Amino acid sequence: MWWTLLSVITGVLILVVRFSTRRRRRNEPPLDKGWIPWLGHAIEFGKDAAKFLARMKEKHGDIFTVRVAGLRVTVLLDPHSFDSVLNDRDSFDFTRIRNQVIQKVFSLQLTNIEPTSERRWMEQHFEGSSLSKLSSSMNTHLHTLLLHCHNGSEWKQEGLFDLCYSLLFRAGYLTFFQRTDNAAAAYEEFRKFDSLLTKLARGSLRREERRAVSYSQERLWELLSPHGLRGGSESSTWQKSYCDFLQQAGIDADMQKKALLLQLWTTQCNAGPAAFWLLGFLLTHPEAMEAVKSEIRGLSTRRDTSFQQPLNNLLEAHSTPVFDSVLSETLRLTAAVMIRREVVQDKILDMANGQRYHLRQGDRVCLFPFLSPQMDPQIHQEPQTFKYDRFLNEDMTVKNEFYKDGKKLKYYSLPWGAGKNSCVGKEFAVSTIKRFVFLALTHLDLELCDPEAKLPPVNPSRYGFGMLQPDGDLQVRYKLKRT
Repeated sequence: MWWTLLSVITGVLILVVRFSTRRRRRNEPPLDKGWIPWLGHAIEFGKDAAKFLARMKEKHGDIFTVRVAGLRVTVLLDPHSFDSVLNDRDSFDFTRIRNQVIQKVFSLQLTNIEPTSERRWMEQHFEGSSLSKLSSSMNTHLHTLLLHCHNGSEWKQEGLFDLCYSLLFRAGYLTFFQRTDNAAAAYEEFRKFDSLLTKLARGSLRREERRAVSYSQERLWELLSPHGLRGGSESSTWQKSYCDFLQQAGIDADMQKKALLLQLWTTQCNAGPAAFWLLGFLLTHPEAMEAVKSEIRGLSTRRDTSFQQPLNNLLEAHSTPVFDSVLSETLRLTAAVMIRREVVQDKILDMANGQRYHLRQGDRVCLFPFLSPQMDPQIHQEPQTFKYDRFLNEDMTVKNEFYKDGKKLKYYSLPWGAGKNSCVGKEFAVSTIKRFVFLALTHLDLELCDPEAKLPPVNPSRYGFGMLQPDGDLQVRYKLKRT
């Protein structure tokens, strides 16, 4: 028994030494291994990725390699050089990383489905007439839920984050899954699951948290199972079409319901937080709120009376540069995606400044647009400050030209990802966020409970998982406007 134990300990020590003694080779990015063998910088990375990577950038520059739980991750922060990674699908692959994440977080294996075929299916439903149908359904549900969130004439007090997340989630749930009887239960379990998702992805759940996640997953799988969702009013619902796609690929019923949870999270995890930040910035910046409301009042004067065009359809009929600038600025400040790739063959990476770096097969590459370009002071002056007109030219047209080192940027903000793996549902998401905020401003009297209140800080553990979420909430009161 002692010899067996000694053998195990020896084997572990050999692995630790093997993964801890990597040396930087010639023409490789600066290597920062950290002080803890094998683990490296994993704790600091997971606790606050933005703070950690900003420190590494200051120490090493726009490209460096860090050790994170046995992995070597090369972080690229020069937006001029992003295309060297995004456009090279032969050397940089996302499929294995994606499969590992969905297996770890959603207990899901989609080995029979090629990402390209799944993306083609998604594009069919987020483009053209299918997109119009989804948008129309989402708009109807948003309008109905918003008008019924408070029927009385008295003020109602609530946290803005919960208000936005709840309404947008339920509207999205009704749009994609068409079930009215369990939307509230689905939202409750979804929030529990989502609140622990980052820990689940990083493998840092405590015992009681593992039990809570497991229960929420089981409950959501039950609610989302093809059998449970069988009651759709139309034979061509989004949910039925997706299940048919999975079934044709040979995915069994158990994996189908798990895949539906993945799609539920993908389609609903960002809109609510984005709407919270957008409305929160407006409520805490009166000049921005007045600029947006002035633009909305201008829309109402252009209403097409001959066709009795509804006011809430004017967003599609007319440009809204101020509104669009506020949304772009909100996303710049609060969208914190990480674009990850695996190096599948040794690669010489050509940087925009002429430098060349050797990347090893098996390593990871990470682009973190939140640090640069989104929060780069060379690109956006006072990047930590909300400026509602940052994306406006002096003539009130949309500003889409930004520069760094005297060169025009192709990527000045990347909240939707980039390249061939960028978000398929971008147009739907933008339309949904804008419509919700528009409806809230035109149908509700909405104000801060404390006029001096400030937005809560972000939850630093959410960096890399899409839209940031607040560490706390912003208390508001609201009632329906008198008609």
